[in-house]
Amino acid sequence: MSNKKKIAVFLSGLDEEYQNQITQGIHEFAAAHNIDVLHFIAFGGILNNGSYDTGEYNIFRLPNLQELDGVILLTNTIDSPETVREIISQVRASGVPAVSVDADYQDFFSICVDNHSAMAQIVRHFTNEHGLRRINYVSGPDDNPDSIARLAAYKQVLEEHNIPIEEARIYHGTFQRRDGRTAVDVFLRSDLPMPEAIVCANDTMAVSVIGALNARGIRVPGDIMVSGFDNTYNARNYAPEISSVARPLGQCGALACQLLYNAWHGVPQTRVHKLEMQPRFTESCGCGAHYCDTIRDFKKHNYQIQEDFNVDISLLSRMACSLVECANYEEYIEALKEFVLETNCEEFYLCLCENWLGHALPATQAEPDPSTADACLIHGYTQRMLVPLSYYEGKFRCHEDFHVDQMLPALYRQVDHMRCFYFVPLHFREHCLGYYAICNTAFPMRSSLFHSWSLNLSNSMENIRRIIYLDHAVQELDKLYATDPLSGIANRNGFRRQTEPVFARCIAEKHPVMVMFIDMDGLKMINDTYGHKSGDIAIRSMATILHECCTNGEICCRFGGDEFIVFAANYTQQDAERITDNIQKKLEDYNRTTSMPFALHASSGYHIAVPTPDKSLFAMVTLADTIMYAEKRKKRHSKYLKSSSSIRQDSESN
Repeated sequence: MSNKKKIAVFLSGLDEEYQNQITQGIHEFAAAHNIDVLHFIAFGGILNNGSYDTGEYNIFRLPNLQELDGVILLTNTIDSPETVREIISQVRASGVPAVSVDADYQDFFSICVDNHSAMAQIVRHFTNEHGLRRINYVSGPDDNPDSIARLAAYKQVLEEHNIPIEEARIYHGTFQRRDGRTAVDVFLRSDLPMPEAIVCANDTMAVSVIGALNARGIRVPGDIMVSGFDNTYNARNYAPEISSVARPLGQCGALACQLLYNAWHGVPQTRVHKLEMQPRFTESCGCGAHYCDTIRDFKKHNYQIQEDFNVDISLLSRMACSLVECANYEEYIEALKEFVLETNCEEFYLCLCENWLGHALPATQAEPDPSTADACLIHGYTQRMLVPLSYYEGKFRCHEDFHVDQMLPALYRQVDHMRCFYFVPLHFREHCLGYYAICNTAFPMRSSLFHSWSLNLSNSMENIRRIIYLDHAVQELDKLYATDPLSGIANRNGFRRQTEPVFARCIAEKHPVMVMFIDMDGLKMINDTYGHKSGDIAIRSMATILHECCTNGEICCRFGGDEFIVFAANYTQQDAERITDNIQKKLEDYNRTTSMPFALHASSGYHIAVPTPDKSLFAMVTLADTIMYAEKRKKRHSKYLKSSSSIRQDSESN
């Protein structure tokens, strides 16, 4: 087992600059100290779909913190308070050292910035430097600590300047891009005078606000000034360059690792660490300072973004088309290999819940049986996880199943260099299918389409699940069409399907065919005396006997009621007598050993002939039926019938 330290990082979203830069700081420290990093990533709050978010946030139930050495929390990226509470409780219970970025929790180390002070400087800039009084505000989530502090600072500065706080000038968003557009719609429909400035709680919403204003012919900063928060790359290089607050995000990530490292080595340290932030007033508020990249660097960076996007969109399109065309599970797993390789990863593991198709598998079953498709998990994962596809050391393998507490068996392989794992949920709406883990690739951090790649994988898994389920349903319907539900052997349809090609071959090759007609003796007496359940048992027992006797290619069926047929090709008179004797012996054995109150008897007759094109199989069945009835008429009442008659007479006399 590896002795390397392992850190878990909890976060939602990876394509936003906030998460990306903090994570880069974590990686730089971890690489320098040979620490493995396990990211547990959700993409919640993006599709505005509660069921989808439930499926995403389920990934946070996966980590077994007893197997890890430290935790870094970016809970302010998770817009589900219930999920955040569950994570905090889980980490507290584990007792492992934890660092929270931008949220302060008791018992955890905390790294934060003075959100209140920084936002107050932004708002005061508008009131003091530009003399504005109509200042609108686009907030983040109401339960997010950063959002709460920034909104409080906005209100405090207005109160300092005796500016009324008008709720209609405040839009409560979610830190998402769509909030900027919606906020502008709300503000412009308001009866209040046009704002002179719109202060946004992050840069993503600020960029969206400017785009929405420009689309309506409103100039920034000429008509309305705008500011953001975080000083992201897009904000710095937007036109106009957006006034914002620079945050030391990379430093946050590195410091989080340092705090854990110190805790492991018993280094004394304070619990709370507050980093400085620097407001930057640029073009979007009418100030002339510039903090954007050089034109040369900007061109190179944007070209690389465009180039990566073109490559990734091609990958997504080919992946979607290829995986959706797979007709079965095996084809799907094989097709997936190509797209795993295109991520340039060092390792990849597809981990599926044992009930991903509907219910738990027997230990010996190689592929899931989807007979109960609605049994998928919503919360957590099955104890036993399947690994139909793994890739490491340059080879694809089918890894052994493992207990979910391991998270991934590969975690415990001896590897000298740092490993950076990304655990991503696989689900359809809220239904959990499993997760995948991808290791040591730039793809998750580099590509803005990593989430789409993961979404592709989830949706295609659901598609193949449905294909397998529908195939199973068709097989079950076909079985119902061809199988007698009471006896479990073929019915007339199944008999016809199985015998027609054999009968046709015997006609062509002039081989003899034997058809035996069997009729149970006294089934009505059993039903009348012991009830229809006993009659059903008698029919099933008769079918079992015939099935046990048909071991040399014979085909048996329940023709209807208490009538059965046995069909065989290339049969001689001796063969027919042999199977007749076997059936009779099995009946005698049954009657000798059964605990049922009735005996089982049957009459039979067979016909052997070389079939001709003008003679149908069922014409031979009719001949065998006639012979059987001739045999039945020769028989006296069986012991069974005598016994039953006596029982009935005794019953009548009572």
